[in-house]
Amino acid sequence: MSLEVLSVASEIYPVIKTGGLADVAGALPGALEPAGVRMKVLLPGYPSVLNQVEAGAPVAVFDDLLGVRAELRPATSRGLDLLILDAPDLFAREGGPYLAANGYDHADNWRRFAALSLAGAKIAQGAVEGYRPDILHAHDWQAALAPVYLRFCGERSVKTVLTIHNLAFQGNFSASIFPELGLPEEAFSIDGVEFFGNVGFLKGGIFASDRVTTVSPTYAREILTEDGGMGLGGLLRMRGDAVCGIINGIDTAAWDPAGDPHLASHFDRKSLKKRDVNRNALIEEMGLEPDDGPIVAIVSRLTWQKGLDVVAEMAEAILDKGIRLVVEGTGDAQIEGAFQKLAVRHRGRIGVHIGYDEALSHRIQGGADAILIPSRFEPCGLTQLYGLRYGCIPMVTRVGGLADTVIDANYAALEAKCATGIIFEEASEASVLTAMDRLLDIYARPKLWRSMQQTAMQSDVSWTTSAKLYADLYRDMTKDDQE
Repeated sequence: MSLEVLSVASEIYPVIKTGGLADVAGALPGALEPAGVRMKVLLPGYPSVLNQVEAGAPVAVFDDLLGVRAELRPATSRGLDLLILDAPDLFAREGGPYLAANGYDHADNWRRFAALSLAGAKIAQGAVEGYRPDILHAHDWQAALAPVYLRFCGERSVKTVLTIHNLAFQGNFSASIFPELGLPEEAFSIDGVEFFGNVGFLKGGIFASDRVTTVSPTYAREILTEDGGMGLGGLLRMRGDAVCGIINGIDTAAWDPAGDPHLASHFDRKSLKKRDVNRNALIEEMGLEPDDGPIVAIVSRLTWQKGLDVVAEMAEAILDKGIRLVVEGTGDAQIEGAFQKLAVRHRGRIGVHIGYDEALSHRIQGGADAILIPSRFEPCGLTQLYGLRYGCIPMVTRVGGLADTVIDANYAALEAKCATGIIFEEASEASVLTAMDRLLDIYARPKLWRSMQQTAMQSDVSWTTSAKLYADLYRDMTKDDQE
């Protein structure tokens, strides 16, 4: 039996992307299709979205969606079945999806994404003629009020799933906004959206959803702790078996070294010698000195969570070991500035690109020897999955999805030829330098290094298994309706 799922997301690749949420939202529909699940995605009508897609005539009109007029317009993009929430008062503005042109949050983000959530709930209740989903799947705090609206303002027949991509971003706002959300008074309570006297979008979604998923099994366990729960651990523990972790996959068609249009040379695990062409091209592009030492890459948001403050402070100690660094990313101004100064001071030893360039990220994965991900916490992470796919050995902390997807190159794993990366314990100078020493030891043995690259490239990083788990979850939630 086929299932209809409405996904509500604030971004989706390849239409609009700021992070991993977009990759997941964009990959799931195609991955679920073979499992008999049809997924339609509700997406805000940012200018960049409406400029990219050819949206059709409105299929529903909301004259008063939290005080604004909005239309639902269908569109397709690279196989994605979209519903665009065209609400110019909310989304037609300069800046990105969440930040204004000045770099600060849009002051009305609470209204913008509450409206997105409310539209999702109305669609689930039949706002679009001829369409009635079995499941509403909300992603992160931006869509987390959709299950809340269904619980407090509508029918409960539509089952709801909330996926937490990063618990650090919770959508907490002043209690003063509550009267404008269109929720009944009883929703502002501990059994609703009230969170330490404020309105908590994610908190409300965790309470109201039938199931809560995270993007890796280890992260699902970590957020049940006091430290990992970031104020929500008690509620998540209370939800019990309703909380589970399903590891992310990647789009293995978009990320395929055997046919990647961004690479200078295509290769696979049986033709790794061809990878050297990409390595040489990366050296030239990033202005690195040619030598025999390994190239370690960072492709990341440059933030405290990612542990990159530590790397910026100790980068010279890494360079002193004969390792060259390549950095691509954007984030905290202080960390950005630190890497830019390093690039000037150590020209030829470190190449830095501030910003995000999708094509460059492919070239880095295809040319660097290893990818460093020293996160303090990491719900899943996709960069290490790209690294595995491209033979760019992941060096990761033992947290969240990093621990779930990388097999450490300890003695037993190397002997068994199952090692795929290097795992270290924490984002500290001592741990990172020890990992670098381990990298140098393996890299100095070319036969062992090539074998480890080949093993990494054999890893199943696709959505196949995870999509089946989501399909099983949906069917388990709706089994009573199907009987």
